[in-house]
Amino acid sequence: MPKAQETVLEIDLKALTHNFQYLKSKLKNNTKVLAVVKAFAYGSDACEIAKHLQGLNVDYFAVAYVDEGVALRNAGVTKPILVLHPISVNFESLIEYNLEPNLYSAKILEAFIKVAEAENQTHYPVHIKFNTGLNRLGFEEKDIDFIIKKLSETKAVKVTSLFSHMAASEDLKEKDFTLNQIETFKICANEMKKLLGYSPMLHMCNTSGILNYPEAHFDMVRTGIGLYGFGNSIEESKHLKPIATLKTIISQIHNIEEGESVGYNRAFISNSITRTATLPLGHADGISRIYGKGKGFVTIQGKKAPIAGNVCMDMIMVDVTNIDCEEGDEVIVFGPETVTAETLAESAKTISYELITAISQRVKRIIIK
Repeated sequence: MPKAQETVLEIDLKALTHNFQYLKSKLKNNTKVLAVVKAFAYGSDACEIAKHLQGLNVDYFAVAYVDEGVALRNAGVTKPILVLHPISVNFESLIEYNLEPNLYSAKILEAFIKVAEAENQTHYPVHIKFNTGLNRLGFEEKDIDFIIKKLSETKAVKVTSLFSHMAASEDLKEKDFTLNQIETFKICANEMKKLLGYSPMLHMCNTSGILNYPEAHFDMVRTGIGLYGFGNSIEESKHLKPIATLKTIISQIHNIEEGESVGYNRAFISNSITRTATLPLGHADGISRIYGKGKGFVTIQGKKAPIAGNVCMDMIMVDVTNIDCEEGDEVIVFGPETVTAETLAESAKTISYELITAISQRVKRIIIK
């Protein structure tokens, strides 16, 4: 690949294909796959990712908010799109762009039915979410009679799927909790199907659920982080390929005398003659201040260069005292060939999700096909 001449995020669609096919290999032939492309496809490029996955015949997409779904439609994505956290003020746009809402509470259910009726909809596809232990969004088992009553009073909507969300599917120490979630969901789903008189799709598994709980694959599974190359365990991550590489360059090199400081608040003070390189990315680009003061690092000429002092808004300084480098040289922040986002995140005691989704939209995306 060409050397970086500025800060860029390279997105490898071949790696995305590999990850999709690996996850598909864990499923029965008739199990559908929903690709989660919220938050700019976990910090990459939602439209390019979705169009590529659509070409691989993914069954469904999911986004968090209506505007994300609208962007996919405008980019030419035609597959069904589930909006995981719709807000009632956006329901008209949701219907206009043929997006499918997660109805997770009495207020949201009633509000959407009202809008769907006003828009003269018939059997508009909706998804009903049950809270089985994550305690974030979702109906409880005790709400089933209410849901059925509201659905029976209208022809404006029809339930396409029933779903829930695992809270700790990556943590096998919490297996009993997860199995209890699965059983609770089965109880809710069976009661709903009996009262509806038809059988919507069921889905519950996220990426770790796909890998750890095949008994809960049901009709469809949802995968987000796995598509982008992370399996939530060392063993599973070996089978996946991170799709993104964050690169930048050295803008300037400084020779720091003993006792001199680097950056804001003099957070780095040299205890010997030190050589630092200034790089054109900072916390406005997604490299949080938590990576400062030597916690985070980059790779230059195959060697680790720790961050010196505080991360600035648009720049970081790194210690290159023992690295043979010069201004204009390429720098790898994270990528599959050097240090993955997972490893860099661990250096600051956070997770890959937080690091990759934080990469600013001002960082140029380059699609590697």
